[in-house]
Amino acid sequence: MKILISNDDGYLAPGIVALADVLSAIAEITVVAPDSNRSGSSNSLTLDRPLGVERAANGFYYVNGTPSDCVHIALTGLLPERPDLIVSGINQGQNMGDDTLYSGTVAAATEGFLFGLPAIAFSQLHKGWAELDAAARVARDIVERHFDALPKPYLLNVNIPNLPYGELKPTVATRLGKRHMSEPVYKMQDPHGKDMYWIGPAGAVRDAGVGTDFHATALGHVSITPLQIDLTHTSQLDHLKKALA
Repeated sequence: MKILISNDDGYLAPGIVALADVLSAIAEITVVAPDSNRSGSSNSLTLDRPLGVERAANGFYYVNGTPSDCVHIALTGLLPERPDLIVSGINQGQNMGDDTLYSGTVAAATEGFLFGLPAIAFSQLHKGWAELDAAARVARDIVERHFDALPKPYLLNVNIPNLPYGELKPTVATRLGKRHMSEPVYKMQDPHGKDMYWIGPAGAVRDAGVGTDFHATALGHVSITPLQIDLTHTSQLDHLKKALA
C-alpha cells in the first residue's frame, strides 16, 4: 500500500511526524507538506509564481505553497506512481462543521479526492498536541479499515478528542454541524498609524445536535464525516427554473 501524507501545519509539525511514524509501519509512505503553517488556506492553488520543492533530512518533501499545492505537485510531477490513499494531518485543532470550508487539512485530502483517490483528513479536537500518540494510533486504526464497502473515491473527515487511547469511545459516523458567524475582527494600528485587522476566531457552535461531529466528539467519540464536493443547491433548481421561465 502506498500513502501520500500532507498537512497544513507544515512539515515540521508534531502531528505529521506522528502520522508518518505510525503509517510507515503498514505502508510505503511519502510526505509532501508545506514549508510553514498554512492553516485556513482552504483549497487555494498558487498560480502567480513557481513553487520550489526541497527534501528534509528525514526524507519529507516540503513546498513553499499551500496544502493543495503539495498534493497537486506530488500527484502530477513528483511521485513516480499514484498512491493508493491520501492522508492529511494530524491537524492541531478541530475541523468540524463550517471549519471544513476553510481548512487546509481537509483541502489536502480534497485535492487527492479530486484526482480520483480515496482520502482521509485527521484532526485533534483541541490545540496543543495533548495525547497525540493516541490520535496517531486512531489514525492507523482507521486507515487499516480500508472501507471497502464505500464507493471510491471517498473523502472522510476525522476528528479525534484529546484523550488517552483507552478512554476514547467508539468511532461513529456523523454529519457536519454548524457554527454561528465568526467573532469580529481585531483592529489595531501599525507603527505608521495605518489600520490593520486580525481575522477573529471562529464563532460558537449553532448545531451540535445528535448525529453531528460536534455532538459525537463532545461525548468522547472519534467522529468520521463523509464529505462531497458538489455544491449544487439541488432543492432550489426547480424554483430557479421557474424564475427563469
